[in-house]
Amino acid sequence: MSKTAPYGSWKSPVTSDLIVAGSIRLSEIQLDSEDVYWIEGRAAEKGRSVIVRCTPDGKITDAIPAEFNARTRVHEYGGGSYAVKDGVIYFVNFADQRIYCAKNHEAKPITPEQPFRFADGVIDSTRNLMFCVREDHRTDGAEAINTLVKIDLNGDEAGGTVIASGRDFYASPRLSTDGKKLAWITWDHPDMPWDRSLLWIAEVARDGSLTNAHSMNTDDKSLGAFSICQPEWATSDYLFFASDYTTNWWNLVRYGLQNYGDGTVYIVEHLYPLEAEFAVPPWVFHQSQYAFIDETHVICAYIEKGICKLGILNTKKKQLEKIATPYTMISSVRATATKAYFIAASATESTAVIEFDLATREFSVLRKSTDLTIDPGYISVPQPIEFPTTDHKLPTPDHRPPTTAHAFYYPPTNQDFTAPEGELPPLIVEIHGGPTSQTYPIFSLGHQYWTSRGFAVLDVNYGGSTGYGREYRERLRNNWGVVDVDDCVNGAKYLVEQGLADPKRLCITGGSAGGYTTLAALTFRDVFAAGASHYGVSDLQALDEDTHKFESRYTFGLVPKELYNERSPLHHTDKLNAPVIFFQGLEDKIVLPNQAEMMVEALRKKGLPVAYVTFAEEGHGFRQAANIKRALDGELYFYARVFGFELADEVEPVMIENLEL
Repeated sequence: MSKTAPYGSWKSPVTSDLIVAGSIRLSEIQLDSEDVYWIEGRAAEKGRSVIVRCTPDGKITDAIPAEFNARTRVHEYGGGSYAVKDGVIYFVNFADQRIYCAKNHEAKPITPEQPFRFADGVIDSTRNLMFCVREDHRTDGAEAINTLVKIDLNGDEAGGTVIASGRDFYASPRLSTDGKKLAWITWDHPDMPWDRSLLWIAEVARDGSLTNAHSMNTDDKSLGAFSICQPEWATSDYLFFASDYTTNWWNLVRYGLQNYGDGTVYIVEHLYPLEAEFAVPPWVFHQSQYAFIDETHVICAYIEKGICKLGILNTKKKQLEKIATPYTMISSVRATATKAYFIAASATESTAVIEFDLATREFSVLRKSTDLTIDPGYISVPQPIEFPTTDHKLPTPDHRPPTTAHAFYYPPTNQDFTAPEGELPPLIVEIHGGPTSQTYPIFSLGHQYWTSRGFAVLDVNYGGSTGYGREYRERLRNNWGVVDVDDCVNGAKYLVEQGLADPKRLCITGGSAGGYTTLAALTFRDVFAAGASHYGVSDLQALDEDTHKFESRYTFGLVPKELYNERSPLHHTDKLNAPVIFFQGLEDKIVLPNQAEMMVEALRKKGLPVAYVTFAEEGHGFRQAANIKRALDGELYFYARVFGFELADEVEPVMIENLEL
């Protein structure tokens, strides 16, 4: 029989120790002949990123020596940290950012000890070259210089030869199937790649240099903005990519030569227009939401109303066969003629590397992110919800009609406990980063940590999130700190109105841009009773001055510069009356520690309850097991002290200043 205990006090089997013990982050699938590779981010090894190999017999082994960490710092967020060909792996080592060649479990550097960073490499076996993005930091404090380079795989003492330059950013170098053409993406300040980007194609000479480079689309801004991402060659003549050109959605597009009898011309055609996203915003390199099975069939993951689905697109008939799956998130799609591979998760199963047999249509798991098994009686299953919020398209506040925002609701769930009659659960409104990103309705041990203790969780895809088309994404333009805050506030109020949350115990938490929304909601609205900022932004001007190149103009499209102070929580702490806990990595190069420290000092002087937890060897996001545990338990302890409920288990306390007041 279940016991009666207040929400928040339920004893849970989902402990922070279990979450970090053996849990791994899965990313970057690549194929080489019959071998499958991916990266495992291991919290138990201080967040080390390890390239692993899975052979056809199912044997999984580490593919790089134990002293290496395969992670690039290009754009700080990385991605595209390795390439593999014929069993030889070329990867970027995190400590020195040099490219290493790994074979037979031995690794040697092929680039020099220079302040270079490399990413998104593609191997050209014929020329014995790698084409990749290089970020050059030999700039005496000025912005790094991004280019495309060719790297001699036998060893390149110069750190690469520049083959394309002059643009602010480069991504996605992709070699055609015959090796004669190279495609890539560029964009310039102040745009982000999901705002506006250019697709380039050039011929590759015998020495790897480029000739006849031309862009497929124009950078004439008077013709409107659209983005291009994830270019891939189907054949030597046809290049595919995802773009929101004319459709408002990242749909698949084919570009290439078409024979009309009296000659050939270049054509651009949408393959299957659909109100769905066939791509995700390129925060990291080498993402792939689709892959070629053969010349006329593409397996693709697409997002409808925030939920991932799987399909096979017949490019000749322009028909999409929808594949039934249990998954609600799918990424890193790769394929051969007989099998497809991707990383996926469902509402009840954690992230895993999945093999999909194209003949039998069966799914099998190659690797799980955790071997932890939890009884279904403790699992909270997410429920997609839509709720009314404010439409900020119109300039006059009194005449703004309502619009719809999206979120996933996780009810408190624990088969061993019920709450006292009449009690409503505390609610944690969780805010994803980006802000141009999204959350998925997937099984997350982090969510279950809260729900199994008696908290409700609302994971919000506020205006500005992806997965709902460009128009929804554009809701945040010039309105960061307004639209996102309104959506989070209205989501919380919606659950209160439904009788699903205690209006006096509403919490808000988020990391990075989600930390900014957290602080803005606590400062500019009187709804949330407590909050947690994980490496969040408090001062927009300081962010502009201190952050890295990739995001150094990002805020230009999110907040008008003349409104920086008005939208910065740091300058309005007189309006903030709720307790806040801050978590900050001291090696963060994206949101510097001063963002948290200025805010902590302001709350300290005001006499508000405040806690500040720092991690000496962490950057933007926490990767080490001990720190992930500390952040989880510390936030729980903070809420318990602020709201005055007893915890079922002892956790390491955090120092909360001014709590007695």
